[in-house]
Amino acid sequence: MPDPSLYQRLGGYDAIAAVADAFLARVTGDDILRRFWDHRGEDGVEREKQLLIDFLCASAGGPLLYTGRDMKTTHKGMGIGEDDWRRLLGHLSTTLDSFDVPEREKSDVLAFIDSTKAEIVEVP
Repeated sequence: MPDPSLYQRLGGYDAIAAVADAFLARVTGDDILRRFWDHRGEDGVEREKQLLIDFLCASAGGPLLYTGRDMKTTHKGMGIGEDDWRRLLGHLSTTLDSFDVPEREKSDVLAFIDSTKAEIVEVP
């Protein structure tokens, strides 16, 4: 029997959606990071949340199809810097801890997200 996918180990769609929801609440409420969402309407933020959920589920081996743009195109021109990135990863780590995500899965999620850094961070 093959090892369960990260999607399965995280608890599937509902668990990933709950983490994404809590994570977005943290970053959109952050005094520094909120600038990336300040000029988006509620509908736009909800759409981004669904795209994030789809991206995470698909990337973790789940049965969802991510139909959004690639990370480089999506984040081009946003001026995301190294400090923003570290802050975002800190919020993600804290969010995963708040859901008692086991260390192996937390490490896998953080490593995967960090692997997208080169496509997202534009400012050293």
